[in-house]
Amino acid sequence: MELIRSLAQLRPQHRGCVATIGNFDGVHRGHQVILKQLQQHAQALQLPTTVIIFEPQPQEFFAPDRAPPRLTRLREKLIAFQRYGIDRVLCLRFAKTALLTADTFIQTILIEGLGIQYLVVGDDFRFGKGRTGDFKLLQQAGMQAGFQVESQHTFIVDGDRVSSTRIRQALRQGDMQLAQQLLGHPYTLSGRVRHGFQRGRTIGFPTANIFLHRHASPVNGVFAVRVHGLETYPINGVANLGTRPTVDGQDLLLETHLFDFQRMIYGHYVDVEFVKKIREEQRFASFEALKQQIQIDAATARTYLETHS
Repeated sequence: MELIRSLAQLRPQHRGCVATIGNFDGVHRGHQVILKQLQQHAQALQLPTTVIIFEPQPQEFFAPDRAPPRLTRLREKLIAFQRYGIDRVLCLRFAKTALLTADTFIQTILIEGLGIQYLVVGDDFRFGKGRTGDFKLLQQAGMQAGFQVESQHTFIVDGDRVSSTRIRQALRQGDMQLAQQLLGHPYTLSGRVRHGFQRGRTIGFPTANIFLHRHASPVNGVFAVRVHGLETYPINGVANLGTRPTVDGQDLLLETHLFDFQRMIYGHYVDVEFVKKIREEQRFASFEALKQQIQIDAATARTYLETHS
């Protein structure tokens, strides 16, 4: 898969494709339907597939303090696109794209830049300066320029549309089963294991620490987890995701204690699968009280994971 990082990197060989545009946060089952729809048309037209995304995401640009936490960071999103067979990703800098009028967006990016033959977007998709561009304008432009525009197929689970918002709500409520159903896979966070503060070792619970480089996370609390990327099989564990209020922590940290695992893993890139929420993160009166609760959490997580293999 090829990553095109700006309009300036577009070359003549990138012209002629089928494409879609969106945030694709989570690359959930609704998104997967779009990607499959895209691939079907790509095969019929014998053209490559292109996904157009923005960094930062529009809500993060216009209202960073109110933007919802991402389900997936850019790296995780790109890995998912590659897994679903996408040929190219055009990642546009939203600060510049937001200044383009809707007509300029169509002409510069879709027609001149990509030579699009087929485009699929949501029927509520808005674009261009002042959000003046919409699905109807894209259809009109397509008829004039010779490309087809279709709306995405809505994917319904339990009577409601699958969306990133709905998945975030399930995660906030600790409903990992519903989140998995909407995503099409268990919810995971990925990152590299870093040196931490070594506090876990002092109470008999060494942890693999991942600094998430996020202002906010869609999940928070203590979880039974499975860690992928260290062995050929997932390793069971218990994890705390939060700011560690007992030790007056500030930054988001994912701390995972791996069961029956001793190897040094600093520098390894791992995927942490959130299986079951055990409790919310909380402040304890003492380190000893924290240790006692961790013992309870670890026993709860181990039992659950062993009985839900």
